[in-house]
Amino acid sequence: MTVWDRPEPPTRPVPLDRERIVAAAIALADEGGLEAVSLRRVAARLNAGPMRLYGYISTKEELFDLMVDEVQAEILPEEQPGGWREALRVLAHRTRQAALRHEWLADLLGGRPSLGPNGLAVTETTLAAFDGLTDVDTVMRAVETVSAYFTGAIRREIANLRAERATGLSKHDWQRAHGPHVTRMLATGRFPALAKAVYDGTDVDAEASFTTGLEWVLDAVAAQLTRPPA
Repeated sequence: MTVWDRPEPPTRPVPLDRERIVAAAIALADEGGLEAVSLRRVAARLNAGPMRLYGYISTKEELFDLMVDEVQAEILPEEQPGGWREALRVLAHRTRQAALRHEWLADLLGGRPSLGPNGLAVTETTLAAFDGLTDVDTVMRAVETVSAYFTGAIRREIANLRAERATGLSKHDWQRAHGPHVTRMLATGRFPALAKAVYDGTDVDAEASFTTGLEWVLDAVAAQLTRPPA
């Protein structure tokens, strides 16, 4: 029986339910990451005994599942997107925006699908945009491909944000600090392709990079969807 199927225990003297527990856990994670979340800390924030929580949640993993599903409500679009491309674009951008609000989400993206009501609704909305367009296996590969792209891109962006906080150096500060070493290495002539990228490449921000990469992946999916049947 999943956490969504298991009924909650009766109300007791200190008001408690899964909604309050999940809200407290998300607040802790927003403040200090997943490592800041434990049933003991959540209970303390709710002024409840830790054992009380076990009537609602059996493990920390179940708590994480509930937290992810709560954030999936922020990813779910307000209305059905107009087509498959827009559906995948909306899914990618709304997931990125949610991860920037809740950085811990990046650590839980990927892997097995979310089976909570909001996660299922997000999946339903995305798959429905392909209705009647092609076979289900092609649809699943398309969604998996785009999801793999934005999951990786989001994790990289969050990792960079964490590195900035940990080192106190912005991206450009870090580049300046390591500039002399990179210049010396490139001057050896051993890395001509890298030298071209460093000296001739255009620096773009994370959002522009994310959007450009996403559109390229969507173009690749579109090419597969329009291929004539074998």
